[in-house]
Amino acid sequence: MAVWSIIRFKALSNYRVEVGFADGTSGIADLAPRLSQGPLGDGFDPLCDEKIFSKVYLEHGALTWPGGIDLAPDAMYQRIRASGISTLAAKTKRVA
Repeated sequence: MAVWSIIRFKALSNYRVEVGFADGTSGIADLAPRLSQGPLGDGFDPLCDEKIFSKVYLEHGALTWPGGIDLAPDAMYQRIRASGISTLAAKTKRVA
């Protein structure tokens, strides 16, 4: 199992998820900057609905949602190791 594999998680309020990795590293995945903007025409639009966001589960060590939406755990791991948080950035315009 890769050190960046997520082995535990807890969905929190305001589009955040507490995560724990295989090597013991833990932190917060904060999707609020992007999801609080509402639908923008990108692959994350379904997660703007908090009921869907709360259906997060683990698949192959990654946070995953219905419809095949997932986040790259290796990049998340690097950001959390550096600062304790991994943020999904806000968009400045609608995605075509």
